[in-house]
Amino acid sequence: MFSLMGHSIRIEKKDQMHQFNPSNNHLTLLIVHAHPDDESISTGGILAKYSADGVRTALTYCTRGEAGDILNPEFVWPEPEMSITDIRALELEKALGVLSVKSVFFLGYRDSGMAGTPENNHPEAFARAEEQEASARLVKIIRQVRPHVLVTYNEKGTYLHPDHIMANRVTRRAFKASGDHGYHGSDGLEPWQPSKLYYTAIPLERIRRMYDTIVERGEEPGFDPEVLGTPEEKISAVIDVRKFLSHKLAALNCHQSQMNPNSIFRRMPDKMRDEAMGYENFECVYGCTSLNGKEEDLFEGIDH
Repeated sequence: MFSLMGHSIRIEKKDQMHQFNPSNNHLTLLIVHAHPDDESISTGGILAKYSADGVRTALTYCTRGEAGDILNPEFVWPEPEMSITDIRALELEKALGVLSVKSVFFLGYRDSGMAGTPENNHPEAFARAEEQEASARLVKIIRQVRPHVLVTYNEKGTYLHPDHIMANRVTRRAFKASGDHGYHGSDGLEPWQPSKLYYTAIPLERIRRMYDTIVERGEEPGFDPEVLGTPEEKISAVIDVRKFLSHKLAALNCHQSQMNPNSIFRRMPDKMRDEAMGYENFECVYGCTSLNGKEEDLFEGIDH
Protein backbone atom coordinates (compact mmCIF):
# COMPACT_ATOMS: atom_id res chain seq x y z
CA MET A 1 0.00 0.00 0.00
CA PHE A 2 1.05 3.58 -0.56
CA SER A 3 -0.04 6.85 0.93
CA LEU A 4 -0.51 10.02 -1.06
CA MET A 5 -0.86 12.28 1.98
CA GLY A 6 1.93 14.70 2.79
CA HIS A 7 4.46 16.23 0.46
CA SER A 8 6.67 13.39 -0.78
CA ILE A 9 7.14 13.59 -4.55
CA ARG A 10 7.82 9.91 -5.10
CA ILE A 11 5.57 7.14 -3.87
CA GLU A 12 7.75 4.16 -4.67
CA LYS A 13 9.81 2.66 -1.87
CA LYS A 14 13.30 1.28 -2.46
CA ASP A 15 12.15 -2.23 -1.66
CA GLN A 16 9.58 -1.95 -4.46
CA MET A 17 12.06 -1.11 -7.18
CA HIS A 18 12.10 -4.72 -8.37
CA GLN A 19 8.75 -3.95 -10.00
CA PHE A 20 10.63 -2.04 -12.69
CA ASN A 21 13.38 -4.57 -13.40
CA PRO A 22 13.36 -4.75 -17.21
CA SER A 23 14.61 -8.33 -17.16
CA ASN A 24 11.30 -9.68 -15.85
CA ASN A 25 9.70 -9.31 -19.30
CA HIS A 26 6.55 -7.48 -18.16
CA LEU A 27 4.74 -5.04 -20.41
CA THR A 28 4.47 -1.65 -18.74
CA LEU A 29 2.15 1.32 -19.24
CA LEU A 30 2.96 4.80 -17.94
CA ILE A 31 0.34 7.57 -18.12
CA VAL A 32 1.14 11.22 -17.46
CA HIS A 33 -1.73 13.26 -16.01
CA ALA A 34 -2.01 16.81 -14.74
CA HIS A 35 -4.24 16.40 -11.67
CA PRO A 36 -5.88 13.78 -9.46
CA ASP A 37 -9.16 12.56 -11.04
CA ASP A 38 -7.82 12.92 -14.60
CA GLU A 39 -6.74 9.28 -14.48
CA SER A 40 -10.31 8.06 -14.03
CA ILE A 41 -11.91 10.35 -16.61
CA SER A 42 -9.93 9.50 -19.72
CA THR A 43 -7.89 6.42 -18.82
CA GLY A 44 -9.74 4.66 -16.01
CA GLY A 45 -10.81 1.90 -18.37
CA ILE A 46 -7.37 1.03 -19.70
CA LEU A 47 -5.84 1.24 -16.23
CA ALA A 48 -8.34 -1.30 -14.92
CA LYS A 49 -8.14 -3.46 -18.05
CA TYR A 50 -4.38 -3.64 -18.32
CA SER A 51 -3.91 -4.10 -14.58
CA ALA A 52 -6.26 -7.11 -14.81
CA ASP A 53 -4.31 -8.38 -17.83
CA GLY A 54 -1.07 -8.41 -15.84
CA VAL A 55 0.43 -5.30 -17.39
CA ARG A 56 2.34 -3.03 -15.01
CA THR A 57 0.43 0.25 -14.75
CA ALA A 58 2.08 3.42 -13.45
CA LEU A 59 0.95 7.03 -13.19
CA THR A 60 2.79 10.32 -13.04
CA TYR A 61 0.99 13.46 -11.86
CA CYS A 62 2.36 16.87 -12.70
CA THR A 63 0.51 18.49 -9.77
CA ARG A 64 -1.58 17.55 -6.75
CA GLY A 65 -4.63 19.63 -7.69
CA GLU A 66 -3.90 22.35 -5.13
CA ALA A 67 -5.87 25.02 -7.02
CA GLY A 68 -9.04 22.96 -7.18
CA ASP A 69 -12.30 23.82 -5.46
CA ILE A 70 -14.98 21.71 -3.83
CA LEU A 71 -17.30 21.35 -6.83
CA ASN A 72 -19.84 19.07 -5.20
CA PRO A 73 -22.33 20.91 -2.95
CA GLU A 74 -23.17 17.59 -1.26
CA PHE A 75 -19.53 16.81 -0.43
CA VAL A 76 -18.92 15.69 3.16
CA TRP A 77 -15.51 16.73 4.51
CA PRO A 78 -13.52 13.75 5.88
CA GLU A 79 -12.13 16.00 8.62
CA PRO A 80 -12.83 19.63 9.55
CA GLU A 81 -10.40 22.14 7.99
CA MET A 82 -8.81 19.45 5.80
CA SER A 83 -6.90 21.05 2.90
CA ILE A 84 -8.01 20.54 -0.68
CA THR A 85 -4.63 18.97 -1.37
CA ASP A 86 -5.12 16.31 1.30
CA ILE A 87 -8.74 15.75 0.28
CA ARG A 88 -7.72 15.09 -3.29
CA ALA A 89 -4.87 12.85 -2.17
CA LEU A 90 -7.28 10.76 -0.12
CA GLU A 91 -9.71 10.52 -3.02
CA LEU A 92 -6.92 9.58 -5.40
CA GLU A 93 -5.69 6.81 -3.14
CA LYS A 94 -9.19 5.30 -3.15
CA ALA A 95 -9.52 5.62 -6.93
CA LEU A 96 -6.17 3.99 -7.61
CA GLY A 97 -7.17 1.11 -5.37
CA VAL A 98 -10.24 0.57 -7.53
CA LEU A 99 -8.12 0.66 -10.69
CA SER A 100 -5.40 -1.58 -9.18
CA VAL A 101 -2.63 0.95 -9.85
CA LYS A 102 0.34 0.39 -7.57
CA SER A 103 2.99 2.80 -8.85
CA VAL A 104 2.51 6.57 -8.58
CA PHE A 105 4.90 9.49 -9.02
CA PHE A 106 4.59 13.28 -8.77
CA LEU A 107 6.68 15.81 -10.65
CA GLY A 108 6.36 18.22 -7.73
CA TYR A 109 4.72 21.26 -9.34
CA ARG A 110 1.68 23.25 -8.22
CA ASP A 111 -1.72 23.24 -9.90
CA SER A 112 -1.90 26.25 -12.22
CA GLY A 113 -5.68 26.59 -12.12
CA MET A 114 -7.85 27.31 -15.14
CA ALA A 115 -6.61 29.68 -17.85
CA GLY A 116 -6.83 33.33 -16.82
CA THR A 117 -7.04 32.72 -13.07
CA PRO A 118 -4.62 34.18 -10.48
CA GLU A 119 -3.20 30.70 -9.82
CA ASN A 120 -1.54 30.90 -13.26
CA ASN A 121 0.93 33.37 -11.78
CA HIS A 122 2.02 31.32 -8.80
CA PRO A 123 5.82 30.89 -9.02
CA GLU A 124 5.52 27.10 -8.57
CA ALA A 125 2.66 26.67 -11.06
CA PHE A 126 3.29 23.87 -13.50
CA ALA A 127 2.30 26.05 -16.46
CA ARG A 128 5.21 28.36 -15.56
CA ALA A 129 7.73 25.55 -15.21
CA GLU A 130 10.90 25.51 -17.26
CA GLU A 131 10.24 22.75 -19.80
CA GLN A 132 13.76 21.37 -19.74
CA GLU A 133 13.73 20.98 -15.96
CA ALA A 134 10.24 19.48 -15.90
CA SER A 135 11.08 17.01 -18.66
CA ALA A 136 14.26 16.00 -16.81
CA ARG A 137 12.12 15.01 -13.83
CA LEU A 138 9.93 12.92 -16.10
CA VAL A 139 12.92 11.34 -17.84
CA LYS A 140 14.07 9.98 -14.47
CA ILE A 141 10.66 8.36 -13.97
CA ILE A 142 10.57 6.93 -17.50
CA ARG A 143 14.06 5.45 -17.12
CA GLN A 144 13.09 3.93 -13.79
CA VAL A 145 9.68 2.59 -14.81
CA ARG A 146 10.81 1.59 -18.34
CA PRO A 147 7.35 1.69 -19.95
CA HIS A 148 6.64 0.24 -23.36
CA VAL A 149 3.70 2.62 -23.86
CA LEU A 150 3.48 6.25 -22.75
CA VAL A 151 0.17 8.15 -22.72
CA THR A 152 -0.69 11.82 -22.16
CA TYR A 153 -2.95 14.58 -23.57
CA ASN A 154 -2.85 16.13 -27.04
CA GLU A 155 -1.41 19.55 -27.87
CA LYS A 156 -4.66 21.25 -26.82
CA GLY A 157 -4.51 19.55 -23.44
CA THR A 158 -7.94 18.18 -24.41
CA TYR A 159 -9.77 21.27 -23.14
CA LEU A 160 -7.10 23.99 -23.14
CA HIS A 161 -6.20 23.68 -19.44
CA PRO A 162 -2.70 25.19 -18.95
CA ASP A 163 -1.45 22.18 -16.98
CA HIS A 164 -2.73 19.72 -19.57
CA ILE A 165 -1.02 21.65 -22.36
CA MET A 166 2.24 21.73 -20.38
CA ALA A 167 1.92 17.99 -19.66
CA ASN A 168 1.83 17.39 -23.40
CA ARG A 169 4.95 19.49 -24.01
CA VAL A 170 6.91 17.96 -21.16
CA THR A 171 5.92 14.39 -22.05
CA ARG A 172 6.85 14.77 -25.72
CA ARG A 173 10.23 16.17 -24.73
CA ALA A 174 10.87 13.46 -22.14
CA PHE A 175 9.77 10.72 -24.55
CA LYS A 176 12.60 11.69 -26.89
CA ALA A 177 15.21 12.37 -24.22
CA SER A 178 14.65 9.19 -22.21
CA GLY A 179 16.15 7.02 -24.96
CA ASP A 180 18.99 9.39 -25.81
CA HIS A 181 22.35 7.91 -24.75
CA GLY A 182 23.81 11.41 -24.83
CA TYR A 183 21.31 12.66 -22.24
CA HIS A 184 22.78 12.50 -18.74
CA GLY A 185 20.27 14.30 -16.55
CA SER A 186 18.72 11.31 -14.79
CA ASP A 187 21.07 10.28 -11.97
CA GLY A 188 22.90 7.63 -13.97
CA LEU A 189 19.80 5.64 -14.92
CA GLU A 190 20.16 3.66 -18.15
CA PRO A 191 18.45 5.10 -21.25
CA TRP A 192 15.03 3.69 -22.07
CA GLN A 193 12.98 4.44 -25.18
CA PRO A 194 9.25 3.69 -24.90
CA SER A 195 7.96 1.96 -28.02
CA LYS A 196 4.83 4.07 -28.40
CA LEU A 197 3.44 7.49 -27.48
CA TYR A 198 -0.32 8.06 -27.47
CA TYR A 199 -2.59 11.03 -26.84
CA THR A 200 -5.98 10.53 -25.23
CA ALA A 201 -8.78 11.39 -27.65
CA ILE A 202 -12.52 12.09 -27.74
CA PRO A 203 -14.07 11.28 -31.14
CA LEU A 204 -15.30 14.53 -32.66
CA GLU A 205 -18.54 13.12 -34.08
CA ARG A 206 -19.42 11.51 -30.76
CA ILE A 207 -18.93 14.71 -28.76
CA ARG A 208 -20.91 16.63 -31.39
CA ARG A 209 -23.82 14.21 -30.96
CA MET A 210 -23.66 14.60 -27.21
CA TYR A 211 -23.65 18.39 -27.58
CA ASP A 212 -26.73 18.28 -29.85
CA THR A 213 -28.56 15.94 -27.47
CA ILE A 214 -28.00 18.27 -24.52
CA VAL A 215 -29.13 21.29 -26.56
CA GLU A 216 -32.27 19.41 -27.66
CA ARG A 217 -33.09 18.89 -23.99
CA GLY A 218 -33.04 22.67 -23.55
CA GLU A 219 -29.86 22.67 -21.49
CA GLU A 220 -26.58 24.53 -21.83
CA PRO A 221 -23.83 22.02 -22.77
CA GLY A 222 -21.01 24.02 -21.19
CA PHE A 223 -18.35 22.67 -23.57
CA ASP A 224 -17.17 23.22 -27.12
CA PRO A 225 -17.12 19.96 -29.10
CA GLU A 226 -14.75 21.47 -31.65
CA VAL A 227 -12.16 21.97 -28.88
CA LEU A 228 -12.67 18.65 -27.13
CA GLY A 229 -13.01 16.45 -30.19
CA THR A 230 -10.38 14.64 -32.25
CA PRO A 231 -11.22 13.95 -35.93
CA GLU A 232 -11.85 10.27 -36.65
CA GLU A 233 -8.93 10.01 -39.07
CA LYS A 234 -6.50 10.89 -36.26
CA ILE A 235 -7.79 8.23 -33.88
CA SER A 236 -5.62 5.15 -34.26
CA ALA A 237 -6.68 3.02 -31.28
CA VAL A 238 -10.10 2.24 -29.84
CA ILE A 239 -9.95 0.16 -26.67
CA ASP A 240 -13.10 -1.65 -25.54
CA VAL A 241 -13.26 -1.22 -21.76
CA ARG A 242 -16.97 -1.99 -21.26
CA LYS A 243 -16.03 -4.98 -19.11
CA PHE A 244 -14.30 -2.53 -16.77
CA LEU A 245 -16.80 0.33 -17.01
CA SER A 246 -18.00 -0.32 -13.46
CA HIS A 247 -14.40 0.07 -12.24
CA LYS A 248 -13.99 3.28 -14.19
CA LEU A 249 -17.21 4.78 -12.85
CA ALA A 250 -16.41 3.65 -9.30
CA ALA A 251 -12.95 5.25 -9.53
CA LEU A 252 -14.46 8.47 -10.85
CA ASN A 253 -16.97 8.42 -8.00
CA CYS A 254 -14.09 8.27 -5.51
CA HIS A 255 -13.31 11.89 -6.43
CA GLN A 256 -16.40 13.15 -4.62
CA SER A 257 -15.08 16.68 -4.09
CA GLN A 258 -14.85 17.11 -7.87
CA MET A 259 -18.26 15.64 -8.75
CA ASN A 260 -19.93 18.83 -10.00
CA PRO A 261 -23.65 18.09 -10.51
CA ASN A 262 -23.46 20.10 -13.74
CA SER A 263 -20.46 18.22 -15.13
CA ILE A 264 -20.69 16.40 -18.42
CA PHE A 265 -20.38 13.07 -16.59
CA ARG A 266 -23.43 13.73 -14.41
CA ARG A 267 -25.51 15.07 -17.31
CA MET A 268 -24.57 12.48 -19.89
CA PRO A 269 -27.65 10.80 -21.37
CA ASP A 270 -27.90 7.16 -20.29
CA LYS A 271 -28.09 5.97 -23.89
CA MET A 272 -24.69 7.52 -24.58
CA ARG A 273 -22.91 6.29 -21.46
CA ASP A 274 -21.68 2.95 -22.78
CA GLU A 275 -20.46 4.48 -26.03
CA ALA A 276 -18.87 7.51 -24.41
CA MET A 277 -17.23 5.78 -21.46
CA GLY A 278 -17.10 2.13 -22.48
CA TYR A 279 -14.55 2.80 -25.20
CA GLU A 280 -11.34 4.80 -24.76
CA ASN A 281 -9.80 6.36 -27.82
CA PHE A 282 -6.21 7.32 -28.55
CA GLU A 283 -4.18 9.10 -31.18
CA CYS A 284 -0.83 7.44 -31.79
CA VAL A 285 1.92 9.97 -32.43
CA TYR A 286 4.89 7.62 -32.38
CA GLY A 287 5.47 3.91 -32.89
CA CYS A 288 2.28 2.75 -34.61
CA THR A 289 2.47 0.95 -37.94
CA SER A 290 -0.96 -0.69 -38.15
CA LEU A 291 -2.42 -0.48 -41.64
CA ASN A 292 -5.52 -2.52 -40.92
CA GLY A 293 -7.88 -0.08 -39.25
CA LYS A 294 -7.93 0.90 -35.59
CA GLU A 295 -5.74 -0.81 -33.03
CA GLU A 296 -7.62 -2.68 -30.31
CA ASP A 297 -4.62 -2.96 -28.01
CA LEU A 298 -2.12 -0.23 -27.13
CA PHE A 299 0.61 -2.88 -27.02
CA GLU A 300 -0.11 -4.14 -30.53
CA GLY A 301 3.10 -4.83 -32.43
CA ILE A 302 5.36 -4.60 -29.38
CA ASP A 303 7.68 -7.59 -28.97
CA HIS A 304 8.54 -7.65 -25.27
